[in-house]
Amino acid sequence: MAIRSLLLLTLAGLAEIGGAWLVWQGIRERSSLLFVGLGAMVLVGYGLLHTLQPIPEFGRVLAAYGGAFIVVALAWSVVIDGFVPDRWDLIGAGVCLLGVLIIVAAPRGG
Repeated sequence: MAIRSLLLLTLAGLAEIGGAWLVWQGIRERSSLLFVGLGAMVLVGYGLLHTLQPIPEFGRVLAAYGGAFIVVALAWSVVIDGFVPDRWDLIGAGVCLLGVLIIVAAPRGG
């Protein structure tokens, strides 16, 4: 269950960032309204990905997603923008990832 959750959280992060980036490109960079439409569709996919989570509580899914989003956003910045994170970025991302793992993989009774 934890691996599936982590994969879905990662995919949701990529969909949210990618969809927002497409909208940004279409409007702010005046690329094309096609980018805006594609971005909107990707953002709908982002919302749908959360419904595939094996975690039954919506709030818990979004809490875990918040931490995962930070890690995915930093990775996006490295790959797409050439951003070089410093040790504090990496430590912060590690703390967030630890929080995600605790939320997703903690043994829960009942």
